[in-house]
Amino acid sequence: MCGFVGFANLKEDISSKTNIYNMNNTLSKRGPDEDGYYYEKNICLGHKRLIVVDPDGGKQPMTNMNSNNVFTIVYNGQIYNTKELRKELEQNGYEFDSYSDTEVILKGYMHWNHDLVKKLNGIFAFAIWDGNKKELFLARDHFGVKPLFYTILNDTLIFASEVKALLAYPGVEATLDEQSVAELFGIGPARTAGCGIFKNINEIKPAHFAIFNESGLHLQKYWKLESKPHYDSLNDTSNNVRHLLEDSINRQLFSDVPLCVFLSGGLDSSIIAHYASKYFEEHRLGNLNTFSVDYVDNDKNFQKTDFQPNSDKYFIELMQNKLHTNHQTITLDTPELADALEDAMIARDFPGMADVDSSLLLFCKNVKPYATVTLTGECADEIFAGYPWFFREDALKSNTFPWSIAISERQNLLNESISSKIDLKNYIDYRYQESLSEVDILDEDSMETARKRKISHLTLNWFMQTLLDRSDRMAMYNGFEIRVPFCDYKLAEYVWNIPWEMKALNGREKGLLRYAMKDILPEEIVERKKSPYPKTWNPTYLATVKNKLTKIMNNPNAPINNILNRKYILEILETNGKAFSRPWFGQLMTGPQLIAYLCQVNMWLEKYNPKIEL
Repeated sequence: MCGFVGFANLKEDISSKTNIYNMNNTLSKRGPDEDGYYYEKNICLGHKRLIVVDPDGGKQPMTNMNSNNVFTIVYNGQIYNTKELRKELEQNGYEFDSYSDTEVILKGYMHWNHDLVKKLNGIFAFAIWDGNKKELFLARDHFGVKPLFYTILNDTLIFASEVKALLAYPGVEATLDEQSVAELFGIGPARTAGCGIFKNINEIKPAHFAIFNESGLHLQKYWKLESKPHYDSLNDTSNNVRHLLEDSINRQLFSDVPLCVFLSGGLDSSIIAHYASKYFEEHRLGNLNTFSVDYVDNDKNFQKTDFQPNSDKYFIELMQNKLHTNHQTITLDTPELADALEDAMIARDFPGMADVDSSLLLFCKNVKPYATVTLTGECADEIFAGYPWFFREDALKSNTFPWSIAISERQNLLNESISSKIDLKNYIDYRYQESLSEVDILDEDSMETARKRKISHLTLNWFMQTLLDRSDRMAMYNGFEIRVPFCDYKLAEYVWNIPWEMKALNGREKGLLRYAMKDILPEEIVERKKSPYPKTWNPTYLATVKNKLTKIMNNPNAPINNILNRKYILEILETNGKAFSRPWFGQLMTGPQLIAYLCQVNMWLEKYNPKIEL
């Protein structure tokens, strides 16, 4: 895993070493092991490398010549069908100098051109420069696990793995306009695909590629989930799910550096740990290393809720004893969580999921001394319908994104001047309807399947994207790689078309997945009600973030006052967040997390100092 930057201009000489160095240095945390550069008259490329596979053969930028044409790549990701693609390319006369997936992508592009992306199974973002054509090709993986942002300034296409790198290019400014505010406070911490929050900053959407040539920038979608009839029986469907899952997990266990699994004792992480342990045993790799996160005094302060009915400890020990993993629990304290809010914001480049972000950032930081790569159960709830809003009528009939229904409260956060110009509900409705228009409903779909296709589409394309952003940024800020086997596009294609009555077998969230695992995992794990990523229940956390926000609000120069409703924020503080009557986002961002989010907003405004055009 890595980070990369670049800029291209086909009309003039832009080979500025200073610019490319400055941009690349902003990504040092993504790639702490090596850096590299490539220059031509019309293109500059920079790369920061986190070494995971083939230390010597995977150096970047990587250049190769074919029929006197020079191709150069910068790349971030991991391709899981590298062996198959290399074999196919070798059969077509290509020779390889390494076993890196970087070389396979580069020579695959030389052979298949733009169709290469249709053959890749993995997580990726890359840019390839065709020296003869004077053409740049950019691409991003099916679900957007790996990031790729861009802007165009005076005929120059500027691109990078993170927004902070774009802002290091002379003339690229952080500017907030009406859409920026609507994204931040109407959609946030989610983002509309393709939107980089700041004015004129965009991203290559998931499952898209872009071609930059003399006629400009051209974007094209190469993949989508297609609705098709499902004819498999329950048992066949269950067997196919198991096969696809095991295949995805096994492909992602390849690494030249230490690898582990995040284990919470929930169904999803337990599935990953089971198949990973089996793989380690079959390949005589020793016992699998697993890690979990907890918080000081969480056992003492835990409160059972509909969303979090039990704590993880018992279930982790159950799986640890079954699989004989080498397990460690990383315990975080309240001050750490609050102090890391700023780093979490910088990692994302935007206000995010508050301590839900900072805890993962600290978790990865503490695991990094033991491993560089981990597999997690992320995305299972999106693929297999694990969230409460798949089942709750109030959520299904909300006519908005069901994880973000506090629309009037969000509007009330804006100060009067801005609120009079920006109607968050109208913006949210527009994005909601725009997204639903992309869903294919089949004539043979039952009413329930049709309804659940829609909410599945929203969950996959909005909520899951937010969590994938979180995973990438918090991990890569520590030079650490998170892999997500449930996000395999072949698995997603298959499960997308399973009828709702089968997917939610026995009326349970992830009912089919539970059925598929009933003879593989302990019954207590299979039947365990979904429990989200653990958060701190320590009351000192609320006190800490409340104190932080109070200090901000007592500062007359705090930039948050230029955008938000001071009176409402003070009310939120006085009521410990209860004045904001519903969760800010998802299941976890309640009072303390909203207060922490507002702290992040002020930190962000101070750090990025955006120009405001409203």
